[in-house]
Amino acid sequence: MALKTRHGGTVGMRHDHTKVRQDSSDDRKEISYVRRDSTDVRQHISYVPFHERPARRLPQLLLGLALYGFSLSVLVRSALGVNPWSVLYEGLERRTPLSFGTISAAIGLLVLLLWIPLKQRPTFGTVANIVVLAVSSDLGLLVIPDSLGLPARAGLLAAGVVLNGLAVAVYVGARFGPGPRDGLMTGAAARTGLSLRRVRTLIELAVLALGWLLGGTVGVGTVLYAVAVGTVTQFFLPRFAYRGPRDEPRVSVRAD
Repeated sequence: MALKTRHGGTVGMRHDHTKVRQDSSDDRKEISYVRRDSTDVRQHISYVPFHERPARRLPQLLLGLALYGFSLSVLVRSALGVNPWSVLYEGLERRTPLSFGTISAAIGLLVLLLWIPLKQRPTFGTVANIVVLAVSSDLGLLVIPDSLGLPARAGLLAAGVVLNGLAVAVYVGARFGPGPRDGLMTGAAARTGLSLRRVRTLIELAVLALGWLLGGTVGVGTVLYAVAVGTVTQFFLPRFAYRGPRDEPRVSVRAD
């Protein structure tokens, strides 16, 4: 599509909205337009400083973390298998007097120590991740009954996977920085040069094996979580990702 300018030139527009060029006899301008693309995951999870609209983002962070911790307790009560880190927490819970949430917080702090050689720096979101997850997961285990029948447990499993994926999208979308386990993954990938997928797979397989050896529950829920939670998160993340002034389409004008 071409539009006439007041100087008699034309403006050409591409349908992907990535670049607009204007030429005329009196001047020449190039306008570059960077389109905001909802499929750019990096934009959705990149860190945004705390001082940028905290009243808008902080409630989202806390709600997402609370939902995440609660979803872990839902998966535990299903007794059909949980995610790899929860397998570890469950295994340690059976061998220590500590609660599930307390173990979650303790492991989070231990993982933070591994950030030091990886040169990772914790953010407010990192600390909130440890505290809120511990409280909300223990609260969920208090209010959700155990020893349920198989149909109810299957319902808990399905609901837990969906709620977990939603919760990840909500708290990651607030963009306060990674939790301890996510930071370990990104830091290790940066230091080793391996892909994020490979690093995450190696870490979670090691955690899963250790948790299973300690007596954690590995089952169909573990497989379902691995297969489905990424898809659920990807579906919800663009809908909950915070977009600030720096994420608005950028227009640069060059005049000759």
